[in-house]
Amino acid sequence: MPQPVNREAILQAADKLSNWGRWGADDQIGTLNNVTPDDIVSAAGLIRKGKVFALGLSLKEPIQSGLFGGRWNPIHTMLATGTDAAAGRQDEPAPYLRYADDAINMPCQASTQWDALCHIFLEDKMYNGYDARLVDARGAKKLGIEHVRDKMAGRGVLLDIARFKGVDWLDDGYAITNDDLDACAKAQGVAIRKGDFVIVRTGQQERCLARQDWSGYAGGDAPGLAFETCYWIREKDIAAICSDTWGCEVRPNETRDANQPWHWVVIPAIGISMGEIFYVKELAADCAEDKVYEFFFTAPPLHLPGAAGSPINPQAIK
Repeated sequence: MPQPVNREAILQAADKLSNWGRWGADDQIGTLNNVTPDDIVSAAGLIRKGKVFALGLSLKEPIQSGLFGGRWNPIHTMLATGTDAAAGRQDEPAPYLRYADDAINMPCQASTQWDALCHIFLEDKMYNGYDARLVDARGAKKLGIEHVRDKMAGRGVLLDIARFKGVDWLDDGYAITNDDLDACAKAQGVAIRKGDFVIVRTGQQERCLARQDWSGYAGGDAPGLAFETCYWIREKDIAAICSDTWGCEVRPNETRDANQPWHWVVIPAIGISMGEIFYVKELAADCAEDKVYEFFFTAPPLHLPGAAGSPINPQAIK
């Protein structure tokens, strides 16, 4: 029987699975240390078809519903347009230039994104024992997203849990277990290796796209990883964990003792990079067709010093 998820279990897991000090007292990239230059060279060899899959959800999708953290949907504003140009509004003073220009206003985690290691605190500590107060109104003095800007490349693996279960999408509240992850990998004929970037498909995002209904997606009920998978993540020693859902872990959470209890362990204790809101529909269809679930993966964040997260447009290349 799985251990009940409560505050004691959360703190016990954080202590048992901690990577604090593993890569030195000054480490700021966590499990990305598991990716070696040889791993990246080997991953490049997975490119056989030259087929590229963009894993970033359209920034025009209104996924934010105000259920968490005051985040809003990206706001795209045109600063200059072709209609301005054609009307001659850009022709003074001479010499002139006719052009289009625009701006975007968005929270760093409003769409497909990485969580930085400073994003979640375990009590008053961050990953590697850094004081949570090192993140203030000016940003993070430790563990900001800039530290991983050249680390997000390697072997990617898709675990298509929804397809493995024979459904278009998992039900909200379905908790993906360690056995689910292992059985899916076995059925797909793919091994999970140290330093992998693992992407878990639940299908929830595709349900929202199909129905054009994002209510509850950001912060509501969702299929996702069970709390016990924090042990799987540490055992496999993967580089990063990603999903097509808003928060990777199952919602409703498995306890009322903590909000997002899995987050409490995987980011501040294990130090794993977490990718959320990944768009994987085309990648999953291609993997199902050619039975190849591994690929070259790259997803650099923006160079935004001190940020707790970053928008991305990840790429899977087969």
